[in-house]
Amino acid sequence: MESPDPFVRWIAALEAKHFAELTFPEVSRALRALSSTYVERRQKLAHGAALSGAGKRAAFALFYGPLHYLLVQHIAANLPGATRGAAALIDLGCGTGASGAAWAHACGTAPRVIGIDRHPWALAEAADTYRSFGIPASVRQGDIAAATLPKAPASILAAFTLNELADPARDALLPRLLERARQRDPVLVVEPLAGFVAPWWKKWREAFEAAGGRADEWRLRAELPPIVEKLDRAAGLNHREITGRSLWLAG
Repeated sequence: MESPDPFVRWIAALEAKHFAELTFPEVSRALRALSSTYVERRQKLAHGAALSGAGKRAAFALFYGPLHYLLVQHIAANLPGATRGAAALIDLGCGTGASGAAWAHACGTAPRVIGIDRHPWALAEAADTYRSFGIPASVRQGDIAAATLPKAPASILAAFTLNELADPARDALLPRLLERARQRDPVLVVEPLAGFVAPWWKKWREAFEAAGGRADEWRLRAELPPIVEKLDRAAGLNHREITGRSLWLAG
């Protein structure tokens, strides 16, 4: 019997899709390689290293996607005003759409999501994710640092993506996001808690706080989907606690 919970249905669909042509050992090996890229070879991320090959793409979708969903859902539920719901949500660097779906699904009425990413595979995966949650959405290919953003009013999300930009591109995006907040658009930035991932965080935190925003650190103990827990063990990782940090401007 199909689960009424869209999150459970989404995980089941991901398993069916990515294990249709890959074995569990292949995906777990790819997850170890992907984790190593994030920690030891971060300079390769800007060139698409995280999504190079079917194994890494499956690991990214099956493992990091659900973790990002659970964390962003928790953040949205605990930030004052975050679930009030704008008519549209711009998901910058949407990846598989997990973070955008989490925020949209946490709202009383799901906004229309516009997912923007440079990678065609990610856009196709994001479209499937939004569809799984019954969220009205469209996706477009583009570099988030230079892309023309849909007009206000809209909520803006940049989750686990700014750390992959080159410094000049990220620096150019900051004033654009602050300006959207001045136009009363809510802006949420989410990144990993590890300091080495975002050495630019202090500058962004100070800019958000000066504009009336807030910075938070999050530690979430959540029941992981069985496939995520199994991959976590097999890859020698430990996500009994999901962590992250955020910047929030309520608009």
